[in-house]
Amino acid sequence: MEVSVWQSGAPGEPLSRATAHLPEPAEDELVLEVLHCGLCHSDVSMLDNAWGLSSFPLVPGHEVVGRVCAVGPGVNPDLIGQLRGLGWISGSCRHCIRCLGGDANLCGSLESTIVGRQGGFASHVMAHQDWAVPIPDSVAPEDAGPLFCGGVTVFAPLIDEAVSPTARVAVIGIGGLGHLALQFARAWGCEVTALTTTPAKRQEAIGFGAHEVVALADLGGCAGRFDLIINTSNHSLDWAAVIGALAPRGRLHQLGAVLEPIPVAAFDLIATRRSITGSPTSSPASLVKMMEFCGRHGIRPAVEHLPMAELNTAIERLRRGDVRYRFVLDGPA
Repeated sequence: MEVSVWQSGAPGEPLSRATAHLPEPAEDELVLEVLHCGLCHSDVSMLDNAWGLSSFPLVPGHEVVGRVCAVGPGVNPDLIGQLRGLGWISGSCRHCIRCLGGDANLCGSLESTIVGRQGGFASHVMAHQDWAVPIPDSVAPEDAGPLFCGGVTVFAPLIDEAVSPTARVAVIGIGGLGHLALQFARAWGCEVTALTTTPAKRQEAIGFGAHEVVALADLGGCAGRFDLIINTSNHSLDWAAVIGALAPRGRLHQLGAVLEPIPVAAFDLIATRRSITGSPTSSPASLVKMMEFCGRHGIRPAVEHLPMAELNTAIERLRRGDVRYRFVLDGPA
């Protein structure tokens, strides 16, 4: 089928509307008619080829909410007409030990929604049915897009690592990821601290669920306090202070894509069994659980809506940090 897309022809170039060919869905695939698509900083990184993964012309967009309009062999045709959400991953092999063990997001044959294929800033997008997740009636579909990437990214360290509801959790960076992490950790039952370089965000952080807001520069006063620190920042930090703020058996969960190495003294880990982990989104099962959790606890991203035709405006504003806290582009493309 011929579809409308917003694509960039080279790194750093603005997007322009074009027509592309979308093949018929193969076995276990389905096609979504795109209704809404969130704009993530990873889209900007791909547009700049910051990670060396991009191929052009590039159609970004991986926080998709759409309606199933076509299905391939092996997909229940009753899905046609239903709402689904799609994030960074659009397919996995389904037969390796990772997929069979519930860690499909760690599959060695992952298909990314915007790496080597057409993403969701388009009229239609294709995905494997396992990764197109139902949206509960209790979650507003027009605001749900950012949950399928940003949301599950910060939900994963809580559910996949079985964090206790009595844990003391700190979140570094109160932005597109951090404002969701605060909501999840508070609803999880944790004592939640927001760590920020922007004092003006204090009241917003409390509104999102933080019990306390601490300036990142004052982290040295929190030595040995946190069971889990979720770091959403992609900037280099005072890593000794960050590690030092962990309690015995505490863990730094790194989500921000810091390009420089993170220096850590071995004895800062050894003496109190601290650890550093990270995660790439999560499995389809965790995505379903996250959506149910959001519906139950009223968790939603703070979004600003723009029509898809204003995509370049949204990208430039995101580059400047001029958004609180996520953009959602509304179709049609």
